[in-house]
Amino acid sequence: MKNIRPDFLQKGDEIRVVAPSVGIKIIKEDCRATAKKRFEELGLKVSFGKNTIDDNFDEFRTSDYQKRAEDIMDAFRDKNVKAIFTIIGGFNSNQVLPFLDYEFIKANPKIVCGFSDITALLNGIRAKTGLITFYGPHYSSIGMKKGNEYTFDCMQKMLFSGKNNWVSSSEWSDDLWFLDQEKREFITNDGWWVLQTGNAQGILEGGNLSTLVLLNGTDFAVKFEHPTILAVENCFISGADKVEFLRQLQAMAQKADFANVKALLIGRFQKASEITKADLEYIVRSIPQLKGLPIIANMDFGHTTPIATLPLGGKCQITGDKISLEW
Repeated sequence: MKNIRPDFLQKGDEIRVVAPSVGIKIIKEDCRATAKKRFEELGLKVSFGKNTIDDNFDEFRTSDYQKRAEDIMDAFRDKNVKAIFTIIGGFNSNQVLPFLDYEFIKANPKIVCGFSDITALLNGIRAKTGLITFYGPHYSSIGMKKGNEYTFDCMQKMLFSGKNNWVSSSEWSDDLWFLDQEKREFITNDGWWVLQTGNAQGILEGGNLSTLVLLNGTDFAVKFEHPTILAVENCFISGADKVEFLRQLQAMAQKADFANVKALLIGRFQKASEITKADLEYIVRSIPQLKGLPIIANMDFGHTTPIATLPLGGKCQITGDKISLEW
């Protein structure tokens, strides 16, 4: 399927915040206000889907799947809206996939950005339309007051200009920043781990690995139709210990079209996963389909902070430990 490009963001554009998974109620007011201020400083207007309001959620901290789908489609139908940001991740954005109008989305392409469980939404839209989507910060992510410069800079470069020469962050964090914005713990970054060297170029695809595997066998599964750079990460809450990561990555490598994957990028793991560089080296050796591929790990995307914005469907070029992204 041919890729479809949305327009770059520019000053004066409106972004719409939606909740395809968990809703806005768990996001503190100070986080919401900080995010709104930062988007407005970029010259962007912020609006919210009508079903993202605080009192519209059930015991699962989510709302009816049809309401969630309705908010997404309302954002695509509104000609003033140029980008759609998810409020946060969760566990059930795959529920909305059968209820979206993909022909309308295809005819009215817009930026869609989020990560984690939003992998289902991003890849579902890609599979059905070819639209380039963005594995990057949620709206709530921009509400982080400290240690957010890298995330903000990568998002701005990618969504306003479509290019980024991706480099490693200088420090990272795995603390509960959303509970206490002042008490933060930052760790010096020892850089990316080049597990297997080499050069490659291709179309970037990927997201949260456990969610990608969840889509296998459906109409919404990620496709490797062209030479592909696969970027994956996992969340400890969804079982991202080394055993689960191995079996999920092996499942992905057994897809019939995995032969088109030319390199693998692995996002940084949370501390609780206890996955080491040695563990990843063993996992890579254990999966025969990965033999000879350039593989880089400990990268700035996933469930630690900060994170880059990755254009799913965009171009990725790897030259040793240097990476460029463009869409």
